[in-house]
Amino acid sequence: MKHKRETIIGVSDCETTARPCQSSPSPLSQKGVPSADSGGLTLNELASIEEIKLNARELRKNATKQENHLWYGFLCSVKPQILRQRPIGKYIVDFYCHAAKLAIELDGSQHYTSEAIEYDKIRTAYINSLGIEVMRFDNSDVDNNFAGVCDEIRAIIERRNPPPLRRHPLLQKGAEE
Repeated sequence: MKHKRETIIGVSDCETTARPCQSSPSPLSQKGVPSADSGGLTLNELASIEEIKLNARELRKNATKQENHLWYGFLCSVKPQILRQRPIGKYIVDFYCHAAKLAIELDGSQHYTSEAIEYDKIRTAYINSLGIEVMRFDNSDVDNNFAGVCDEIRAIIERRNPPPLRRHPLLQKGAEE
């Protein structure tokens, strides 16, 4: 069993986790008027961000059996920290490790329709453009080879997030000369 590592040309996730949010445009946002406290975002962009966050919370509450198994059986205790149902731009990934710049996705049958595959190409290209690798497993991988899935995730995290270099004691700040 090998995970499917996503590249810009690869296939990505859709239905339950990759639905971009649609919000009704505000008259101000259509004119590009930024709000005072948004760091330059339009009101429509702020509303969309809030909608994405709400969708992520709902997805956490309604996780699949395989997502819960992977989360409670392994990912919730991994260091560096991994988060569930994390927004990345307008998309939501199943699991995300910021330190390793790694998204982990679990795919069920709804992810293999031709429409989902096309949508996922766009989604994956966006996520990859941010320097984030997408690691993908089928739900059956979690059901039938849980230890193997965990080993692959651990190996990628270690490869993408090496431990910090230890400085020689004489080079550390405050060391006596």
